Parts: sequence; structure tokens; C-alpha cells
Amino acid sequence: MFARLFRFLESRIDIFSAFDEDETPPTGVWRFMWHHLKGIKGWLAAIMLIELAFSGVEAAIYLMVGWFVDLLNKQSPQTIFQDYGWLLAGAAFIILVLRPILFFVTQVVTNQIVVPPLTNQIRWRNHIYTLGHSLTYFQNDFAGRLSARVIQAGQSVRSAVIAVIGDLWYALIFASVTIGFFGSVNVWLMLPVIIWLVAYAVLLRYFVPRALERSEANSLGRSSTTGRIVDSYTNILTVKLFARGDLERAAVRDSLKHWNDTFLDLMRLILGASLVLQILNSILIVVTAGLTLYLWSRGAMTAGAGAAAIALVLRLVQMSGWLMYLIRDVFDNIGTVQESMLTIAKPHDLVDAPTAGTLSVPSGEIVFDHVHFRYGGAKPVFPDLSLVIRPGEKIGIVGPSGAGKSTLVNLLLRLYPIQSGRIFIDGQDIANVTQDSLRRHIGVVTQDNSLLHRSIHENIAYGRTGVDREAIENAAQQAAAHDFIVGLSDQEGRAGYDSRVGERGVKLSGGQRQRITIARVLLKDAPILVLDEATSALDSEVEAAIQAQLHRLMRGKTVLAIAHRLSTIAELDRLIVLDQGQIVEEGRHDELIARDGLYARLWRRQSGGFLALEDSSVA
Repeated sequence: MFARLFRFLESRIDIFSAFDEDETPPTGVWRFMWHHLKGIKGWLAAIMLIELAFSGVEAAIYLMVGWFVDLLNKQSPQTIFQDYGWLLAGAAFIILVLRPILFFVTQVVTNQIVVPPLTNQIRWRNHIYTLGHSLTYFQNDFAGRLSARVIQAGQSVRSAVIAVIGDLWYALIFASVTIGFFGSVNVWLMLPVIIWLVAYAVLLRYFVPRALERSEANSLGRSSTTGRIVDSYTNILTVKLFARGDLERAAVRDSLKHWNDTFLDLMRLILGASLVLQILNSILIVVTAGLTLYLWSRGAMTAGAGAAAIALVLRLVQMSGWLMYLIRDVFDNIGTVQESMLTIAKPHDLVDAPTAGTLSVPSGEIVFDHVHFRYGGAKPVFPDLSLVIRPGEKIGIVGPSGAGKSTLVNLLLRLYPIQSGRIFIDGQDIANVTQDSLRRHIGVVTQDNSLLHRSIHENIAYGRTGVDREAIENAAQQAAAHDFIVGLSDQEGRAGYDSRVGERGVKLSGGQRQRITIARVLLKDAPILVLDEATSALDSEVEAAIQAQLHRLMRGKTVLAIAHRLSTIAELDRLIVLDQGQIVEEGRHDELIARDGLYARLWRRQSGGFLALEDSSVA
């Protein structure tokens, strides 16, 4: 029964509820937080009301202590239950029943209904929005930093808001009840608490900003040290090949020393603030106790009221310690939210048109129509590029480094927005179709042959959803990958197609990774095929084994192939020679050799079948 109840309560906030995935989050910190909180404002209001009731009951219990002491002093033991039985039963009900119920409700609403789903809903929505950014966005930042910002945003927004509407609200209500009670007894009894609160506020004003500054320095020290260590581990082969273990130890030692210094600096501040707070608390306790004794001796206060006053003050000073760190954490979380906001809340610079449709590719004609493109403020890669690729035509893209070969492919895939001009596939402007439908119709094998840290099966199946194991193994066999796959295993005992490949496929050789990516594209079987250095990581024997399969794969497809090894594309229907973003030659291999132009010079400069670096005269 309780399990069903908790499952019901824990599902009140849907982590994956629908939202506008293209809506740019606002950039003000509080507006950014409200952007993620507005959907659960009813639950946040409920937390505030429950905390109000719970803090009221907590304060009432301390007041009941005073009433109970006075009752014991004034009432006869023989008649106390007869005269005050119902009041005593009511007090017992508040303590035994109402307080636990309010505590339970507070914890359930806060920690079961709101905290976990809210935290992960924020992470989910920020992740989905971040995925919508263009390739440039990811190239300009570290993947680890982006993922950390997405994860931290959920935790920090949740922590800040729960601390404010929960703990801080609770403390504010308790302090208000304390001051109100003291004022009702004697105005002089209220004065020390007010002075203490002012001094406490001054201490917070001094402590919080300095603590944030030193916490940030400590956090940077941690990040720097972690980065140094990770850099050493990531490049461990280089470290060992150059015998530079001493250099890496020295770098980490210096970074760790700096981190330790910032940590000690923070601890000194905390120690000083804690000492001042303890002195303030001790003064408040002594002064309140002295005033209570004085007022009681003058008959201006009962013993019970004095006991309640001392109890309230003791509870107040007890809360002051964790409240100081809580306020620091709130500001710390707000700072983290701001960092995440500045990283995440940027407008998508490459979005689908509002009326974008689904691409249809019946034949595969590709037209570049007066395309102008540049990266940022740099010199244009393509000042004015026009190119027609006929349906089913196999073309090779050739040119020296920096000519724009890979950029041409990236623009076809709409990984970057062009400044002017248009690109058509079968008469459809790719700017007017969805990016997903465009890329589903293009199979790509790039020279960056990294894999997902998942099983071989999952990596190959990434090319097409809903395929069976037989189709996956067939694609692997066509890519000359099956034989080495069946011999793989990982540290957790998984073998063959179920074995994990490591981060970016690090457990496999370059040639093995390339064959897996080729199998993935073979399985996808898209009508347009892009081969960007598709066999660059293969040795001659393996390349020969799969060349026939690549030629079979190209049948009936429109193909764009980029290769520095010119012999791999010499037999294609047409070769396009690019230089400085312009088409300077085009034709078949033998025609271009006969012209003795740039292509012929590139061909002659090959050594062992690879394109040598071009000097400035050739470029």
C-alpha cells in the first residue's frame, strides 16, 4: 500500500513533460530560475504553506514549555488533570500527532514530490535545448564543461529555491514568533534579540561575499588540479614515450599546492566568522538570561515565560550556525546557476524554419546555387560557389588543405548556416526542410571515426532503428569488420557484438573504428552518400577488402567522396577540384591529367598514394 502511495506521489511532476524545445531560456538569473520553476509553482506554494504551519508548531512547542512550567508552579497536583486535562491532551496531540504529520507531509512534498523530479526535469530540458545548438557551439567549448553545466543547473536551481522557501522561510517564521513573544512579555526582552539580528546581518554581509569569492577560488583550484590529472591520464602514452613523468608530477604538485592554499584560505574565513558568531550567541544567551532573571525578580515575568524565553533563544542561536552556511550555499548555488545560464541560454543559431517540411529524395540531385559562406569574421571559404551534381552521379572532391572540401559536405548536411545562396536536393531548399529529415537521407563516413561508448551492436545499429541482429552482422561482414568483432571482449565479460568500445572507441584501432562506422552507413542505406576520407585509417589490405563493398554501396546513390589518396577516387564519374573556395577544374581523371593543371600537380606530388603538403605556389 505504501509503495503504491509513494509511486503515486512521486509521479506528480513529469520529468519528461512536453515543452517548447526551441524556446531560448531567459538570461537573467531569477528569470532563468523561474523559467524552470513556473510549471510547479503550485507545489512551491504548498511547501511554503506547510513550512509555515510546521515552523508555527515548532515555535508553539517552546511557548508550551513556558506554559507547562507555570502550570506546575501554580496548580495543585490533585486538580491539575481535572482542571487542565483537555489542554494537556491538546498539547500532547500537537506534539505526538500534529508535529509528526506536518513533518511527514513537509518531507514528502519536498523530498519525494518536488526535489528529485524537479532536479532531473531541469537537467532534461537543458540537455534537450543544448542538443539543439549548432555544431559551432560544441566546437567552441569543452564537452565536459557543457555536460557539467547541464547537470549542475538542475541541482543548483532546486537547492536555491528549496533553501529559500523551505529553510530560510522556516527560520524567518521562527525568529518572528520569538520577537513577537518577547515583545508581548516585555519590550526590553525583545531588544537583545533585535540587536543580535542586526549584528548577525552585518556578519552575513561581511562573510557571504568573501566566502563566495574564496569558494570560487577553491573550486577553480579543484578544476585545475582535476584537469591536470585528467590531461596526464588521457595522454599517458605520450607521457611514457617521452619519459616525462617527472614533469607531470611537478605540474600536479604545483596545482595541488595552489588548491590547498585556497582551501586553507576559505577555512580561515569560516573559522573567523564562526568564532564571531559564537561570541554573539553567547552574549545573547547571557543577556537574555540576565534580563529574564531581572524581570522575574521584579514580578514582571513568570518563571514559565522565562523558561520559554531561554528555550527560544537557545533554538535561535542553534539555527544561526547552519543558517549562515545555508545563506552562503544559496548564493553559491545562484552563482552556479548564473554560470550554467551563460553557457546554456544562448539562442540556437541554426533552427528549422517554422514551416519546415520533410525532405523527399526520389532521385538525389544536389544543387549549390551561388553559396556564400564564412566562419565567423574570417575570410570567406566560399565567396560564390555553384555546383550541380546529377542524380546518381559519383563525384570526387579534390584540392589542397583548406580548399573547402569538408566544408562543402558540412554545408550540404546543414551543420552550419550559409550567409547567402541556396542548396537544393531534388528541387527542395534544404533550409526549408527539417534538419533531421535532411540528415536521415545522407549517409556519412568521416575521417573523424569516433564511436559511442556503447556496444558494437548499438554503434552499428545507430545507422537505422528497428533492425535485427542479422542485419547488423551482415553490415559488419560487408565492411570487413565481422571477423575482428567476434574476437572482442571487455572488462565486464561482454564479448563480440555486445562488448563496449570505450570512450570514442578508444579500445579499437583506427582501422577497426573506421570499419564500424562504414558498417553503420551500410546499414543506413541512405540515397545520398558522403565519404570524407572514408578509408584513410585502413591499411592497404583491409582497404582492398572493402573497396568492392563501397562500390556496391554506391550503386544507385548520389555520392560525394573526399580523399587525399587520389587513387581511391580516380574512377569516379567526375572530379571537382577546389582551390580557395572556388572550383578551378572539373572532369574525369584522365581529362584532368591531360590538362596538366592543379589536379595533375597534386597527382604527381603524391608519395605512396597519399597527397603531399602543397606549397604556396600550388595552393
